[in-house]
This record gives sequence, structure tokens and C-alpha cells, in this order.
Amino acid sequence: MPEVPFWLWGAFAATVVVSLTVDLLAHRTAHVIGFKEAAAWSALWVGLALVFAGVVFLVLGGTAGTEYTTAWLLEKSLSVDNLFVFAVIFAYFKVPRAYQHRVLFFGVMGALVFRGIFLSLGVAVVSRFTAVLFAFAAVLFYSTYKLLKNEEESFDPGKSFAVRMLRKIMPVRDEYAGMKFFVREAGKRVATPLLAVVAAIEAADLIFAVDSVPAVLAVSDDAFIVYTSNAFAILGLRALYFMLAGLLDRFHYLNKGLAIILAFIGVKLILQASHKTISPSIPEIPSPISLAVIVVVLAASVIFSLRRPAPLHLTPAAQDEKAPSLSDPPTENPGPAGAHGEQDQQPDDPPR
Repeated sequence: MPEVPFWLWGAFAATVVVSLTVDLLAHRTAHVIGFKEAAAWSALWVGLALVFAGVVFLVLGGTAGTEYTTAWLLEKSLSVDNLFVFAVIFAYFKVPRAYQHRVLFFGVMGALVFRGIFLSLGVAVVSRFTAVLFAFAAVLFYSTYKLLKNEEESFDPGKSFAVRMLRKIMPVRDEYAGMKFFVREAGKRVATPLLAVVAAIEAADLIFAVDSVPAVLAVSDDAFIVYTSNAFAILGLRALYFMLAGLLDRFHYLNKGLAIILAFIGVKLILQASHKTISPSIPEIPSPISLAVIVVVLAASVIFSLRRPAPLHLTPAAQDEKAPSLSDPPTENPGPAGAHGEQDQQPDDPPR
């Protein structure tokens, strides 16, 4: 792949900064985001990602453009699991719906930083020790097994490492204070539950990075391709969450589709590693084929889900009363972020 010009990095950075600034200013006041608003923002993020794909095609060539598009679509599909975790976190902490966008905004900011670190380390490791791709493939095959057997590990927001560390660093009050992350009580700086929610969101992203980082490195080992594709997928995650609120249970074949995609990427990794470490005669899977497989599997998963709806008693929400709907947070939960373990504010109560 041709060397990435400095101005292209600059254009990417400028696009991200301007987009986040506009997003923050557009949502500077707390309000519930409806379907139409979420759909408009989702279309904007998808449009930006595709426009950038066109720039990559023109500047770096067809191979780089295909790799970028494949990596972006792969990360976009894998991020669907994040949406369910967001729902669990918001329900656990009883986050008022009007505050949820602010939480996800800062969660995205942290995700951009942490993904940049992980992907940079991943690219450096793969460039020096190609055989590590076999280990990455094993991780993806294990994730495939969990998806097919419905053995996805549960995520307890209150017990996440980030939330526990936050509680050790400073006291966390039981009640929200509008959209503030900190307040002063008795002359001391105290965190609000909203900061604990951001910490839980970041912890969840670290967990999902275990799957997404090896998967995207199977598509490309170029730092520019893997990071920009991840960044644009992450940027659109908030709008996707609000747009699909309450609808994800209908796509009951999506997990099976993601399992097939992860298994395919695992095979791609093994062939890629074997080609480089064992024999050049071992074929690799070209990026256009990878892109086609991802598109076909995702489309088939959605079509089958809509044509063959799951019986009501087999939906995730019906099987597990603790799995909340994305649109209707439950009235009970294990506890808030505060040290006392009680929260007396309901999701739709006005901030105190």
C-alpha cells in the first residue's frame, strides 16, 4: 500500500474533531433522542465513513479502499453486541434517558483513545511476530463458540474494574445532579453516578476490544486503515443505539451471523499467518472476498430474522428478565454507583 500522506491523517483528525464538536453543541442540553433524530445522525456518520472510503480509494488505491471498507463494516457489525451492554448499564444505574447521549459521547471519546492504543500495539506486535496471528485466530474461534452456544459472558456494570477503581479514588453519591459528573458536598469533590456510568461504558469497550482488535487486524495490518475504520464505526455507535432502541430483539439471527463472520475471519487469519510463516504457496483470502462475505452474511441474518420472527417466549427479553429493553429501562435494578447501594431516583424523574 502506498505511504499515507500526512495531509490525509490531518483530514481524518479534522473530520473527527469537527464532527464531535458539532455533535456536542447539538446535544448540549439534555433531551430524549427519538428515532428520527437518531436516524438522521446515523445517516450522517455512515455518510462520513463512506465519503472517507472514497478518499482512501482515490488517494491510496483500490486495495486500501477495500480494506478500509471491509474493516469499517466488520467493526460496525461487531459493535451491535455493545448496544445490548449499553442497555444493561443504563438500566443498572437507572440513567434518565435525557442523559444517555452525554454518557455515550464521553464513552466514545475514551473508546477512540483506547482503541488507538490497542490497535497501535497490535500492529506493532503483528509486524514483529507474525505467528501471533494464530493466537488471534484462537480468540476469534472461542468467541464464535460462545455466540453459537449462547455462552456470552454476562457483564455486571457495578463490579467492573473501572467502577470499582472509581469508588476507591473518590466517593460516589447516590443521586444524579443533572448532567454533572462532579459536585461538591461538605467541601469535598464527589462523583455523581453519571461518571460511574461512563466508567462502566469504557470497561465494556475494553472487553469488546478483545474480539474487534484481532478481527480488524485480519483485514489489514496498516495503522491508518485499522484505526480510521474503527474510529468511524465507533463514532456512529451512539446514533445506532438510539435508532435501534427496542428493535434488536427482532434480529434474533444476528448473533449467528456474527459467529459465522468471526469464524471466517479466524480462518482468514490462519491462512494469512501460514502464508507468511510456513509457505508463500498457502493462499490468502483477498479483501474483496472478505467484504463480500461480511455483506452477504449480515444481509442474510437480517432477512431471515424478519422473515422468521422468533416466538415471543424465545426472545432474549423473555428468557432473561434481567435483560432490559433498549427503550424501556426497568423500574428495579441491583443498585447504583454510590457506596450505599441504593438509588431513589427513577429514570424519568427531574434531576436533583
